[in-house]
Amino acid sequence: MSLAIGQIEYANCTPIFSALQSSFDCSGYRFVRGVPSHLNRLLATGEIDVCPSSSIEYGKHSDRYLILPDLSISAVGAVKSVFLFSTVPIEDLDGAVIGMTTESDTSVALLRIILAKFYGFANRFERTPLEIKAALDQFPGLLLIGDNALKGRLMHDGYRVYDLGELWHRFTGLPFVFALWLVRRATVAAFPQEVATLSADLIRAKLLAYDSYPLIAESAVERGWIDQAMLVDYWRTISYDLTPRHLEGVRRFFSSAFELGLLSSNPEIEVYGGSSGT
Repeated sequence: MSLAIGQIEYANCTPIFSALQSSFDCSGYRFVRGVPSHLNRLLATGEIDVCPSSSIEYGKHSDRYLILPDLSISAVGAVKSVFLFSTVPIEDLDGAVIGMTTESDTSVALLRIILAKFYGFANRFERTPLEIKAALDQFPGLLLIGDNALKGRLMHDGYRVYDLGELWHRFTGLPFVFALWLVRRATVAAFPQEVATLSADLIRAKLLAYDSYPLIAESAVERGWIDQAMLVDYWRTISYDLTPRHLEGVRRFFSSAFELGLLSSNPEIEVYGGSSGT
């Protein structure tokens, strides 16, 4: 049996996967690459077992998953890769139709919460695959995430740019957890030792990555479009931990999403190996 692990093809995941694949025995793992929305679907259908998955995926289907401990992709303030690009000040976006990435659901829900609950706006949202310039010819605001957001910030300096991690922290004082490492409950039941080994390997890989950013950046594929210093700075901005404070941010996010009708229930958080988990 090999565990199928979703590997998000974004720069924010590179340190953990690089450390895991270079320093640990991965013969028992099969890596499946993709963007968050695609991997969420594979996780939901059981085609993969584990994934650093959009937080909203757990909110929608908490009965299917447990959260691996001590791991996340989070921001305590700015995240530098989840941006609202706008042709006008954010204060002028009330009533506007906002273009949205097709690659993530968590960041879309976060933007809806920020605009509705923190600014009191009423907006409509439309998914778009358009490039940034074409999209902002059509919409006054555009949400981009991951590498597309990083590249957009580097290549287009004529727009107003709002960091959603920074906005969330400004209004709540809490970290925002963009991704949780989710494991299917069925996988835990069927392969408990393999999941325990992977959980431990990932935590050790995270700690190794924290000490190895410059080395990892030297050979990272992202070097084709971002320089080493900027890449290391970006990774140091991200929090890969999952502390009680992070979980408080997750609960605040879920309760806000539930209040706006973005979730059908306000889920209980269950952490693998924890008192309320398995």
